[in-house]
Amino acid sequence: MKMLNLRESVSGCGCCLSRRRFLASCAACAAGAAISQPMGRKILASEAKPMRIRILYALHGPVQEVPDWPNIGFDFRPVMERIEKTLKGACPNMEFVSAMANGPEAAAKIVEEDKANPPDGYIVYQMNCWNRVVQTVADTGKPVLYLDFQFAGSGGFLVYTAAFLRQNRPNVAFVGSSNMEDHVAAVKCFEIIKSGGSVADFVAAVSKTRKDRTPAPGDMTCKPDELKCLSVEETLRQLREKKILAVGGGWGGPRFFEAIQKELGVPVISIGFEELNEAWKQADKDQAKEIAQGWKKSAAAVMDVSDETLEQSAAMYLAEKALLQRHGANAITINCLGGFYGGHIHAYPCMGFHELNNQGLIGACECDVRSTITMELINTMTQGRPGFISDPVLDTAKRQIIYAHCVASNRVFGPNGPTNPFQILTHSEDRQGAAVRSLMPEGYMTTTIELAPDRKQILFHQAKSVGNSLEDRACRTKLCGEPVGDIEKLFTQWDAWGWHRVTCYGDLKEPIFALADKLGWTVIEEA
Repeated sequence: MKMLNLRESVSGCGCCLSRRRFLASCAACAAGAAISQPMGRKILASEAKPMRIRILYALHGPVQEVPDWPNIGFDFRPVMERIEKTLKGACPNMEFVSAMANGPEAAAKIVEEDKANPPDGYIVYQMNCWNRVVQTVADTGKPVLYLDFQFAGSGGFLVYTAAFLRQNRPNVAFVGSSNMEDHVAAVKCFEIIKSGGSVADFVAAVSKTRKDRTPAPGDMTCKPDELKCLSVEETLRQLREKKILAVGGGWGGPRFFEAIQKELGVPVISIGFEELNEAWKQADKDQAKEIAQGWKKSAAAVMDVSDETLEQSAAMYLAEKALLQRHGANAITINCLGGFYGGHIHAYPCMGFHELNNQGLIGACECDVRSTITMELINTMTQGRPGFISDPVLDTAKRQIIYAHCVASNRVFGPNGPTNPFQILTHSEDRQGAAVRSLMPEGYMTTTIELAPDRKQILFHQAKSVGNSLEDRACRTKLCGEPVGDIEKLFTQWDAWGWHRVTCYGDLKEPIFALADKLGWTVIEEA
């Protein structure tokens, strides 16, 4: 098994661990240790018993056998070996013992076994998104360092971290960074416990280290963007003329659908997979072939996707459009993962959503009706700009939020605006079907929101687009943004709002706040 050196980060990119940077990164830990050091003779390193730190990896298994972030077939073993080699080399006065757990039962068993030789603290790496391991470890009361293996465990990491913050868990510290140096600096903070400091001292030191190592904001000047939004009154009037189709069961259920219609006047029509699948079967094969060839010509690259798969995706696009016409709707959201994995549909809807969003219509992932109504609002208010629904990742090493999903428009300024390059690849989690990597333009202000009509709330933040990540793990499109405001605050809302966010190019702050005032809703600024 390949072993990598200290110059490599968890994500596999170089991060030289110089003596000067390392000592600077641990200033908070050293200060805490000095404050907490009991009076009397100093303990020599040769006399001190090494701290025993348990590393727990929260994941399905050492080699991933199911479709999920980061992707099916992913081999975690080299990653775990690299983590342990780095930590052992950087922290020679600590003894690291590792284990894997796929959920609370496995975690509880490890915690129980640890009672025979209790560790001084725990490191929990979230390697897959939703394996609930860290909660069991947090309940021990021991100091816990919670770390994100990014583009793999990030969904659970964000949701569970936000819950810990809301609960004011006193023993859980966290780091969400792509730079292994940041992980090492946080692990070094366990030395505070060895020096007589409290668990609270440890958590405070990790927090200070994380903040100190986060870069200062860069140049937030953005390129000109001549966005003309409708008035609030006209936005609401046109919104009441819209309709959403929810295929295969939607997030929130009937009560949430009723709240959307009551508050915004938009009906949500639920239909089954059967209707969509039948429309797919009936799609004109020659037309589907022509559309597929058009996509292929327009794409900057087509990777690991056959012509047959692309034609099936084009037939799904024709099916989506047929259902919109049949029901008089302009937006469709499909339980794509449940439909495809369950054999209810036989092509991913991703390429179809891409095409609909390019045309000023709406195709939204995972039957997420809340994000769909958010896309409806954005589309109406901006006169056609698409919303980009995503699973974000927070990276303090770069002071970035990365919006990741396998569907995105490549006409971010609307149907009549310029195009940006896009690639066609497989859907990331299972390496099947056809999906889109849209390489969106840099240097523009973006606005990210989620609507909660049932709570009369709007979640809001903004970011400057600064690039696109080509990392192979997780979803294909990854728009990188530098947040406007406090990136630390961005860790706080995921448990209350879920993982999805909807991003639009343009500065929508004024019209969104005006809309909230008109409706009597509250805007929650998450940065």
